[in-house]
Amino acid sequence: MQQPIQSSPADAAAPQGATVSTARRSKARFQILALLAVGTMINYLDRTVLGIAAPQLTKELGINAALMGLLFSVFSWSYVAAQIPGGLFLDRFGSKVTYFLSMTFWSLCTLAQGLVHGIGALFVFRLGLGVSEAPCFPTNSRVVATWFPQSERAMATGTYTVGEYIGLAFFSPFLFMLMGTFGWRSLFYVVGGVGLVFGVIWWMFYREPRDHPSANQAELDYIEAGGGLTHRKKNADAAATTGAAAPAAPAQSGFEWRTIGRLLKHRQLTGICLGQFAGNSTLVFFLTWFPTYLATERHMAWLKIGFFAIMPFIAASIGVMFGGLFSDWLLRRGKSPNVARKLPIIAGLLLASTIILANYVDSNVAVIAILSVAFFAQGMAALGWTLVSDIAPDGLLGVTGGIFNFAANLAGIVTPLVVGFIVAATGSFVGALVFIGAIALVGALSYIFIVGDIKRIVLAD
Repeated sequence: MQQPIQSSPADAAAPQGATVSTARRSKARFQILALLAVGTMINYLDRTVLGIAAPQLTKELGINAALMGLLFSVFSWSYVAAQIPGGLFLDRFGSKVTYFLSMTFWSLCTLAQGLVHGIGALFVFRLGLGVSEAPCFPTNSRVVATWFPQSERAMATGTYTVGEYIGLAFFSPFLFMLMGTFGWRSLFYVVGGVGLVFGVIWWMFYREPRDHPSANQAELDYIEAGGGLTHRKKNADAAATTGAAAPAAPAQSGFEWRTIGRLLKHRQLTGICLGQFAGNSTLVFFLTWFPTYLATERHMAWLKIGFFAIMPFIAASIGVMFGGLFSDWLLRRGKSPNVARKLPIIAGLLLASTIILANYVDSNVAVIAILSVAFFAQGMAALGWTLVSDIAPDGLLGVTGGIFNFAANLAGIVTPLVVGFIVAATGSFVGALVFIGAIALVGALSYIFIVGDIKRIVLAD
């Protein structure tokens, strides 16, 4: 027996005259979300497995600390440079093809790193990894904007973002054990191989909403009433007008390079770019220098590092989910997007700045507790991609996401190098933690004073 659905802000947002089915909604969008979450987990394992392999790899290949810092940074060089081209590719070819090709090529680059015998080849494959991974998060954002109503987007963004941390938290002990048994090269073989297998799974199971066999009309109506299905709806409307069949590909918009400048003139985009740069600076510290900090500043043994390193990543996982659920809860309670989207991010960035307090305690347990709180807060602030979905002009979500990810991931270039310079100059991580905390405060101020109203950008003709 079919049950009527409960009303929601998404239903209330339906255009006048729109019909929302009262049948029980299917849950196909959550199947798609599971694909995004697993893909994101693999993405972060691929880009950070070098940090786990570093103790053995540096000895075998004769890489010193300065070169290791460069290798941590070089991934982000090509990753940042490929953001806008990756966004253009996404807008041209759509989510299914883009994500499949991205995952396939980044997995091959990961596998290839296990075959290297010198820093030159490792450098090249790290650059290739950055290029290949560049379209991943713009694609995630596009899929969420297509498959989810606005009232569920923060939850969806938080769910796939938690994959960044879950994989590292729960698979790092296994990877350390694997390295101890089979050597550092085995890490790249296993992680790269898993990515290739998942690429095939993505290709087999990803569909656009109107093509998905498990999505019924009630779910499609619910998504559309909440602002999803944007690209496919335009195609269907055009087809209805002309009498032609609706095309399968997303609607394409004419792109000009000056569009980038026009987008950046809007404070919503420039503000969230600066804020995400700040949040990513905390993330990058944990992905690169965190184990070294525990080993050199806190003099922990590697076995103890493997145990303690899990805690902040678990905390960050909880922070991501809490931030997304809290944001959507505020939106459902009638709060404006300004409050519902910005409040968790601002609170997270302010709390992340407390990482500085680790400089003033002696207990290792207290240090891990402070770092866990800071990483939990960074997870709360990881909602920037939800705002991209909310503000991107129609037809330019890929390019807008590319600009956003370009700015955000400059942190992957800047943070490892700045931290390395500070540590090399002072022999201590004290100044490095002050730098990370100060950047988090700058990000909070950006959301408070620069971003302004959360509303869709409209580019004048």
